[in-house]
This record gives sequence, C-alpha cells and structure tokens, in this order.
Amino acid sequence: MKEVLINGVRIRPGQSVNIELPIAKLPTHTLIDLPIFIRSAKEEGPTVLVSGGIHGDEINGIFTAKQILGEIDAGLEILKGTLIIIPLVNIYGFLSNSRTFPDGRDLNRSFPGSNKGSLASRIAYILNEEIIPQIDYGIDFHTGGRMLSNEPQVRVDFKDKVALELAKAFGTNFVVNSKHIEKSFRKTAFNARKHLLVYEGGESMRLDHHAIAEGIIGTKRLLHHLQMINSPQPSTHTLILKESEWTRGKASGIFFATVKLGESIKKGQLIANISDPYGQVIVPVKASANGYVIGLNNNPVVNVGDALIHIGKE
Repeated sequence: MKEVLINGVRIRPGQSVNIELPIAKLPTHTLIDLPIFIRSAKEEGPTVLVSGGIHGDEINGIFTAKQILGEIDAGLEILKGTLIIIPLVNIYGFLSNSRTFPDGRDLNRSFPGSNKGSLASRIAYILNEEIIPQIDYGIDFHTGGRMLSNEPQVRVDFKDKVALELAKAFGTNFVVNSKHIEKSFRKTAFNARKHLLVYEGGESMRLDHHAIAEGIIGTKRLLHHLQMINSPQPSTHTLILKESEWTRGKASGIFFATVKLGESIKKGQLIANISDPYGQVIVPVKASANGYVIGLNNNPVVNVGDALIHIGKE
C-alpha cells in the first residue's frame, strides 16, 4: 500500500494530516509556512494534487481549492487513494496582491528550482522535491490576468494522452490544447511522468462564482472518474479546442466587445469596436476564424497590440 511522505512526515492509509511546511521568513523574521492538507483512504488508489494560488493574485483558484477541502472535511468520503490539497502556494504574492514574488519572479516559470536560487526558485524546489514525487495526477487552479477573464477551461498538452483523458473526465466547458511551457509546474510534473491539468476560470483579484462552481464540480467529476469518491455530477457538453489565438488591437482607444465569454463566433463576424474618446474614429474588430470566445479583455482602455479576445478553434 502506497504511503505519502512529505517533509519527513509519513501519512499512512486512512489518515488525515495537516502539515505546515516551513519555506522562508519575511524580512521581519516572521516564519512563512506552506499549509498542506492530506486526506487518505484505507483502500489503495491514486494520489491526486489539488493546488491553487501559484500566482498569488489568482484568488478564484485559492477559493476553489479551499471549498473542495471543506467538502471533504464536511463528510465527502475519500474511498480510494490520497488527496493532497494546497489551496495557497504563493503566500508572498497573496500578501502583496501580486502574481509574482517580491523580486518580480514568476513561480510558474521557476521550476524545477534550486535550494540556492531566488525565493521563487526555492519554493519551486520544495514543490519539486516534496510534492511532485508523491502524486500521480493533479489539477492546478488558475485565472486570467488583471482585467482578463477566462471562460472555464482545462488546458492540457494533447500529446499527453493520459492528461487529455483526465481533462475530458473533468468535463468543463472547454478543453484547450496548450503545449507544455518550459520551467512551469505542469512541464516539470510531466518530466517526472506525472499528469497535471491546468484549470483556468475568471480573472485575478476577483471571485467568479461561475468559474468556482465549475472548478468544484469538475474536480468531483475527476475524482469520481478515478473512483476516489462516490459523487456523480451532472454531465456537460465539453468542446475540444485544438488551437487558440488572441485577437489583438489594431488601434488604441476605448474597447467595447460585442460578444461574451463562451459565445460561438464566425470568421469575419464583428466582435468588438475600438473608438477614440471623442467618437470621431471607430475601428471595427472582426473574428479571424470560426471558434469560441474563451478569453476576454475587460479593460475598456486599450493600446495597439493589446490582447483583446481569445478565440479557441475546434
């Protein structure tokens, strides 16, 4: 029977253990711990990671992960295997309402990390050494950026056939082909022959109830598919998008989208207008291809070249 070992703490089958993993100190010498919650069944099964807040300003993911933990602790029984939940990975970014660490480094571009590197690199090293070796699968919760909303979607490299099947089991609105990014958590897990899904929904620094609900339901679908819980969820029609591209602004001005997240669009369709502040110039924005709106810029003031509308194509 597989046991989980994190920071020298051995979690045996059937145990529920909370670990506070020391990671660093603030300049005030206040110790920063990384809380990790492990919930294990007596029966053998896969080990699955649920993580949020790799980017500290992506509050949706933090909230989603902690809601899943709350349901498990409230009585949703783990029947097989082990669930590892880390609701908030980047505590430094969370404290400063920032995507990154104090030195501006992105944790999700710092893997596999080093115990002698930057602060972000050291946290990545801890995750690489302590968490990735323990898991089989995982779902990492993210949002769009500041003023950029994502329709609920799972991103996976379609070359990873195991992860693609897990993404279909997760079953949210869209599954998007997204190649592994160098030095990312997902790519590092894949190099270790682990399969990590990235869920995107909503935007940073905002709670999006639709994206949160989809994340919770999708996680339950996935865990039910793995026979880890007995909690069948309503099925949904999932569209498989083989590629995606951002429509970028051809002018600066006031941006007004005429389409909504999740909407189906046709090539040549008017999807937005950009105007000057005085109403003298209006530049139409048309769809470059058939597809679906999976990301939308909510900033009304844009510059030429800005990402405006993310289109996913079947």
